[in-house]
Amino acid sequence: MKKKKARGILAVLLIVCMLGGCGLTDLFDKDAGTDEFFAPEEDTAEEETEEWEEETTEERTEESFSRAENNRPSLLGMNTEEDEAISPNVSPYTVEADFSNVDNFWQFYIEDEMAQKLASNGFVVAENAGYEFFEVYEWNRYSLIPNFVTVDSMMHTYHLYFSYLMKNIEKDYLADALGELSSRMARASAEQYETLKGTEWETAAARNVAFFTVGAKLLEADVSGYDYVEDMVSRELDAVNNASGIADCMITGKQEDYSQYIPRGYYEGDAQLEQYFKAMMWYGRIHFSQEEEDLDRSALLISLALTQDEQNYELWESIYAVTSFFAGASDDSGVCEYVPVIAEAYGGSVSVSSLAGNEEAFDAFRAKTAKLAPPQINSIPIWDGESNVIPGFRFMGQRFTIDAAIMQKLIYQEVKEDASGNRRMLPDALDVPAALGSDTALGILAQQGDTGYENFSENMEKLRENLSGSNKTLWSGSLYANWLHTLRPLLDKKGEGYPFFMQNEEWAKKDLECFAGSFTELKHDTVLYTKQVMAEMGGGMEEEPDDRGYVEPEPLVFSRFHRLAVLTAEGLKKYNMLDSADEENLLRLAEMAEKLQTISNKELKDEVLSDEEYEFIKSYGGNLEHFWVEAVKNDSGAEGTQEAPAAVVVDIATDPNGQVLEVATGLPCAMYVIVKVDGKVKIARGSVYSFYQFPWDLSDRLTDSKWRYMMGYQADENGNHIPYDAELPVKQPEWTQSYRY
Repeated sequence: MKKKKARGILAVLLIVCMLGGCGLTDLFDKDAGTDEFFAPEEDTAEEETEEWEEETTEERTEESFSRAENNRPSLLGMNTEEDEAISPNVSPYTVEADFSNVDNFWQFYIEDEMAQKLASNGFVVAENAGYEFFEVYEWNRYSLIPNFVTVDSMMHTYHLYFSYLMKNIEKDYLADALGELSSRMARASAEQYETLKGTEWETAAARNVAFFTVGAKLLEADVSGYDYVEDMVSRELDAVNNASGIADCMITGKQEDYSQYIPRGYYEGDAQLEQYFKAMMWYGRIHFSQEEEDLDRSALLISLALTQDEQNYELWESIYAVTSFFAGASDDSGVCEYVPVIAEAYGGSVSVSSLAGNEEAFDAFRAKTAKLAPPQINSIPIWDGESNVIPGFRFMGQRFTIDAAIMQKLIYQEVKEDASGNRRMLPDALDVPAALGSDTALGILAQQGDTGYENFSENMEKLRENLSGSNKTLWSGSLYANWLHTLRPLLDKKGEGYPFFMQNEEWAKKDLECFAGSFTELKHDTVLYTKQVMAEMGGGMEEEPDDRGYVEPEPLVFSRFHRLAVLTAEGLKKYNMLDSADEENLLRLAEMAEKLQTISNKELKDEVLSDEEYEFIKSYGGNLEHFWVEAVKNDSGAEGTQEAPAAVVVDIATDPNGQVLEVATGLPCAMYVIVKVDGKVKIARGSVYSFYQFPWDLSDRLTDSKWRYMMGYQADENGNHIPYDAELPVKQPEWTQSYRY
């Protein structure tokens, strides 16, 4: 498509709103968007913008989630399905102290401490279960041990396929599109510079040339050399590629955390994906502050360069739309917010050549950008006492997430200090389930002393209140939000009518670890897109056992999982980014979840399963292995689970004083559960997460390969991980140990 000549903004809006169903009036409507999640009401925007920094934490926390029900966009379409009511009615059963009534106790070697926990709690988490989740189920099949199908294993399998699909889309579509967009935007910005040279707009135009040249060079895309920004580009490329920490950014004049540009997650080790990671991080993080007049000029020029050329906007929209489907809408103002403001300020029509000297229109533009809703999550290094609400423009802003919004409210400055003057510079992964209603998580936070910060309990109570409703639009905004929503039933206490192993505090903590493990994988898979909060500165048997197994009875989780898998297939098919094989696999995963939901409901009604259902449980490991093979088939050297183990790591928050919060999963653990199958009490075995959380040096944000090396897997020359004796320098959280042996 040939480049279009500059035209009136209103005319451009009419064009872009008709592009591909993702126009400015629907998917990117900021006034109905994620970005306004914490924003003041529209009819008092001018007054409240002026008073924003004077609002109390209580007032801001109270309104945080109040507008989500009607104003949040649903990128997947409204989910009108109602959760099926659950009425558990499992007949009580007991376990003799010597396990004499446990039908298959003889199949296991269980030492005293492990036996005590198994008898008292009805379950125990013990040794590792191999390198991947499916392995223990395959061992069970060959050893005639009953399977215990866990939520953990299903959520982990979704993570494998989610990351596999994202990786392929980024390599096959998005990387090239971003490279072409970067080159075109650099050329468009250079043309603006030539037009505006010698005017008050010259510096802003040159800044944009440098901004897009950096992005293009990071992608090794075709871009001309512009001598007037050569030094700026060179220094920024060095800073991004060195990724050493917080330093001044020549583009904005503000501090930037360059450690964020260390390729992490599944991007590490793939040259194309590493380039894409750095460039997308660049476009997601570099912030054109509204408070700085010349940076606001740059934002205006970027908006014109993007929307006055249809191909530029089509490229931008194609990237933003699919990444929003996965990870959610931007937390910052961008082109979709700035274009209507430009139209209002300049009377509906503007050309680049008419900008110089038109200070009246620019002043009107500045007044209107000051009223745009600010972001809700701060990701910029700021000094103590500075506002963490910094309005401005980002070209491809990182995404708003519910968990980051929660954590933002529970760190310094929002929670102030404790009685000893300590500051909560990093959140805790338990903040999220606690805010979503988990009393167990909140109790652990209290034991750790987190509730001792001045505003912590008040803010937490407001968060719990505002997140307690169903709020369907809030949880249907992206696959990311749906993933979290799928996990929420794990936080409900399981009382009378459930199997006895679920009716205790230890099981509640085990469910928390499942939540935290799956949350870690979610953050790992979306580390590039989601905004990170930043505080201020066997054989030989005498008899053949009955190996009929059991499913963790969480029908609501499996119901939501089914919906999540179907939505993933539907959405990617809509964007023409799903081939028939991947569609078949996603629907197969959805079918598995549907069967597990049916089985869960029958178990909770104390009904005997059909032979086909027992066989499905028995063959569960083979189904999981299929998805693992599909997910790693393109990874060089990954012929066995040892070369592609389940363990991953990701940083989720930053203390600009020098630390990040890392969350990680180790190798899966085996869980032994005492269940009742067709009147027989027996032990079943399944695989569960092993969760880690710890602070780490900001300049050394961990990658999967570093984490696996720390765990005792040293990479050889082919990238394979070879076990060796090593002591992991970090331990699992204390709260995960009471149900472990």
